Amino acid sequence: MAHTTKRTLSETLKKILQEKSLDKVTVVDIVEASAINRQTFYYHFHDIYELIEWICETDADHVLKQNKTYDTWQEGFLAIFHLLKKDEPFVVNIYHNAPRGYIYRYLYKVTYQLIYNVLEEKAADMVVREEDKAFIADFYKYGFVGLVLEWIDKGMKEDPKQIIERLNALIQGSFAHALNNAKLNRS
Repeated sequence: MAHTTKRTLSETLKKILQEKSLDKVTVVDIVEASAINRQTFYYHFHDIYELIEWICETDADHVLKQNKTYDTWQEGFLAIFHLLKKDEPFVVNIYHNAPRGYIYRYLYKVTYQLIYNVLEEKAADMVVREEDKAFIADFYKYGFVGLVLEWIDKGMKEDPKQIIERLNALIQGSFAHALNNAKLNRS
């Protein structure tokens, strides 16, 4: 039941953001449009920004659940782009009207986990320190998030598939190379 209520609030906020700027939306707008009372909203979320975080995390988990391996990371990143494009009014509203930390934290978290899973898989037979894997994942995370933010800033016009193809060509084999260097430097 709680998940259904949260999903209803999520869908309602996304609908409202197609017509209204985030900085103009209130909890009253959301509860009136969703036919859920204010007390129920506050039972699940402290404020609209917590609802936004829940939306981002839930949607990202859903699209990435099967694309967390070395062979499927491109599909995982492509799924992130498609999710952002599908919810363009929501994403653009957050990008322009919410504190930057919300979109950054969301993208960093999703990207880091995807990359870290790939590194774990590639390092399965290696002795690589956790801090080295974390450093490598952070490096790629910042690069990918930078690409996504620039794509959003430019109006989400470029074909995400082309971005992923260029990214793949750029980093082909570099996960393994980075892990091997980390392993060699610790030997």
